[in-house]
Amino acid sequence: MTIEQIYTGCLSQGAYYIESQGEAAIIDPLREVKPYVKKAKENNAKIKYIFETHFHADFVSGHVTLAKETGATIVYGPLAKTEFDALIAKDQQEFKIGDLTLTVLHTPGHTMESTTYLLRDKTQKDLAIFSGDTLFLGDVGRPDLAQKANHMTQEDLAGILYESLRKKIMPLADDVLVYPAHGAGSACGKNLSKETVGTLGEQKRTNYALRADMTKEEFIKEVTDGLLPPPQYFPLNVKMNKEGYQDLDTVLQSGTTPLKPKVFEELANQKGAIILDVRNQDDFAKGHIPQSIFIGIDGGFAPWVGAMIGDVSQAILLITPEGREEETVTRLARVGFDNTLGFLEGGLEAWKSEGRAIDTVDGIDSNHLKVLSEKEKLTLFDVRKPGEYLSEHLPDAKNTPLDFINEHMNDFPTESPFYIHCAGGYRSMIAASILKSRGIHNLIDIKGGFGAIKKSGMKTTDYVCPSTL
Repeated sequence: MTIEQIYTGCLSQGAYYIESQGEAAIIDPLREVKPYVKKAKENNAKIKYIFETHFHADFVSGHVTLAKETGATIVYGPLAKTEFDALIAKDQQEFKIGDLTLTVLHTPGHTMESTTYLLRDKTQKDLAIFSGDTLFLGDVGRPDLAQKANHMTQEDLAGILYESLRKKIMPLADDVLVYPAHGAGSACGKNLSKETVGTLGEQKRTNYALRADMTKEEFIKEVTDGLLPPPQYFPLNVKMNKEGYQDLDTVLQSGTTPLKPKVFEELANQKGAIILDVRNQDDFAKGHIPQSIFIGIDGGFAPWVGAMIGDVSQAILLITPEGREEETVTRLARVGFDNTLGFLEGGLEAWKSEGRAIDTVDGIDSNHLKVLSEKEKLTLFDVRKPGEYLSEHLPDAKNTPLDFINEHMNDFPTESPFYIHCAGGYRSMIAASILKSRGIHNLIDIKGGFGAIKKSGMKTTDYVCPSTL
């Protein structure tokens, strides 16, 4: 018997490979399916089933491609409706993988088709649950993503989730392992643990949403309190997961096309393409193509692309570190951005060699900032999340979260200088690129973000533990 979690940190997403007696199943696969096919081939196993816990909103699943390549059956839980061939299972329906059994536990609430899969061994002992976005470690799935489609309020869905947890999951034994679809960093919940596997007993003791004496009313209030609006690309990913999509190889063929500077510029103008620069933030600050947007490949890349660009059909042209073109296109496709037209061959050096204009981002180190702040009142913007800001911040800084920067455009001065920062410099450079693309150039990035500010000894508000906010 093999149970392997295949975790992708940049998406905070866990897929699963289960194998017994030459048969295999994949749960919630990523869009690039070659690793699953390769693993099964190496183990001389046949992929029999592809189980989906729900219609994912934060990434495009690999179910359609994997089924086409392996002949495996795609399985969804009750109430799912797809535009491709899939087996819509009934509650308590069983599926055999060698000596193992996966039982369908319909657990609606995050979405109405949400399903947990209970794994049993050949003696019918309960071993583990693959809980999708129904139950995370430390949290449960947000109940607001499916409300429009089902004409339900988030409170309605939260109430349904309460019943699912208490009737289907909490009665299971404490030693049952919990394998969720996401860990910390996912926008599918509020306070997910950094751990990616645990026991159900531990969750019963520590997860606020599984408190034994919790009423439904208390659950609804706690689960819905403080929910930030979901990224706008979420429903577009759901649509792709329901209807299907083009093969990743086709997307890669287009997106990894090398383009000379002249052709690159012409395409940007003709197609209305966004120029997406995925290099390191320091390189972007030193020089970049005017109007280009920075979202670095070595940060929380794909989710930030989804949050900042939003429309998965948007044409994109890339500036990448050398040799990372395919990786960039693949990671864009994971969240549904398939309309990548190619990359700048030779990078920024090729652009500059033809005498084309570049832009820069002014920066300041925290020690210099401290000296300035002691002489004059500075205009400061903190682009971290509200929870980070409330926990600790510069007293004069205004919180303008990067997630919602478009709603704050009128807050930024257009002539006098102002200073922006995040936690470490990644998000503030994204913000800087967006502001500059809108014609706001009088900004100065605080290098190293709040971490560097703290080290400089600048006065900040008293620290408040996030768990008490």
